Amino acid sequence: MNLEKYLSVSEEVKQALAEGKPVVALESTIISHGMPYPKNVETALEVERIVRENGAIPATIAIIQGKMTVGISREQIEYLGKKGLSVPKASRRDLPVLLSKGMDGATTVATTMIAASLAGVKIFATGGIGGVHRGAETTMDISADLEELAMTDVAVVCAGCKSILDIGLTLEYLETKGVTVIGYGTEELPAFYTIHSGFKADYRLDTPEEVAKAFHAKQDCGLKGGMLIGNPIPEQYAMDLDYINSNIDAAVKECEELGIKGKDTTPFLLDKIQKLTGGSSLEANIQLVYNNAAVGAKIAKAYAEAK
Repeated sequence: MNLEKYLSVSEEVKQALAEGKPVVALESTIISHGMPYPKNVETALEVERIVRENGAIPATIAIIQGKMTVGISREQIEYLGKKGLSVPKASRRDLPVLLSKGMDGATTVATTMIAASLAGVKIFATGGIGGVHRGAETTMDISADLEELAMTDVAVVCAGCKSILDIGLTLEYLETKGVTVIGYGTEELPAFYTIHSGFKADYRLDTPEEVAKAFHAKQDCGLKGGMLIGNPIPEQYAMDLDYINSNIDAAVKECEELGIKGKDTTPFLLDKIQKLTGGSSLEANIQLVYNNAAVGAKIAKAYAEAK
């Protein structure tokens, strides 16, 4: 395996890992596809600051000129932010071509997990994971994030799966794949914009130490795959469930009418919901990412200390 050709780890991240310090992986799709410039760059830099403030080293991950880069620089964050949607959204299936052609790519949850695992980073904080799309029983539209959780040894801190998805079917899929779903301080898997989804997590754990011990136990027993930690959006930023669901329904209907499918679906729906809610969904999205970064850093710190 010729990893050096395709993997680049920043000196700061490399040193932190060598010294057993806590590191938190961060994705880059939110930079290029999540929001407009310069808000995307401001948000990415603030997420890194929050990780540091909570005692860990941030490792924002992207594909830069054909290399999975773990710990991109401020200049590279700015570069991705300015290029925006022209940067390909990269999941597992896209890696061979993007890497071999020396291209750039914004990493999804799946690809961020892959690069983090290759570098030795075990904790990853993001906004929300992909999952089973509504109507997947006929379209078979299921995010590669779920398969990655089943086989890649990285714990993912998120605010649940995105509200545009079928949360019940997503949980069923994760159960089939043997992925442990943790409610962090809650009995439920959160629903991204809202605290409550009505769907129970497998277990409730209330502290970073409990999560870290559970993930260590999984790895010590040689159980492959990741762990999903559902961390609810802070209450003051949570949106009313009926309000957000009515806007999601309207966005889904328009998406179907326009014939939008595949990996274009999620960006379209999130952008449409932002417009329908007058930007309040974007603010909620930003705040839940900040919250996940803080919790991810605390879990990474507990994980490092528990070794």
